[in-house]
Amino acid sequence: MQIHNQTILILSPHTDDAELGCGGTIRLLLEQGNRVHIAAFSACRHSVLAGFPEDVLVQEIKASTRQLGIPEENLHLFDYDVRTFNYHRQQLLDDILKLREYLKPSVVFVPSINDIHQDHYTIAQEAVRAFKFSTLLCYELPWNNFEFKTTLFFELKKDHLEQKIQALAQYKSQAHRPYMNPEFTRSQARMRGVQAGLEWAEVFEVVRMVITQ
Repeated sequence: MQIHNQTILILSPHTDDAELGCGGTIRLLLEQGNRVHIAAFSACRHSVLAGFPEDVLVQEIKASTRQLGIPEENLHLFDYDVRTFNYHRQQLLDDILKLREYLKPSVVFVPSINDIHQDHYTIAQEAVRAFKFSTLLCYELPWNNFEFKTTLFFELKKDHLEQKIQALAQYKSQAHRPYMNPEFTRSQARMRGVQAGLEWAEVFEVVRMVITQ
């Protein structure tokens, strides 16, 4: 699937979700001349490990997205408390609708609508409401997905994968999490590549595909 000269919006419930779910595809989309925006809704201030400043994830996502090549003005940060999104559905929807009107994205990436994390699930649900007339693709966070339809594969080259790994390496405060291990990232991309007859890939679930003239 070739996407050129489009505005792409990635909704990231927490600061690292976009890179984890589609960091390699972000690099690919940027190379194809697209304008990529990331909206992150929580810096998880109440979950930061002792020894790190409360706003460490704000600084880390800035470093991570800069590593991927996203201009700082294309990073949109909100400050919702982690694990409370289901109590703020209307406010979240209002913020998402403002992004829709401001950016007018043609392709939107969100967590899976079957993601069991309450924040991820809420963002996915509200995105479906907001972007029912847009191409809507769910990215994979397998530790939270009980089911995931592998309906769209983006082929990655090794550089795309390594750029994703380097972007994730900016999250020093999250290095203890097993899914931040570079070998996990490589193994996942390799496994999804094999499924599509490719060397490396990221996979997405198609919620809606809109092709315009």
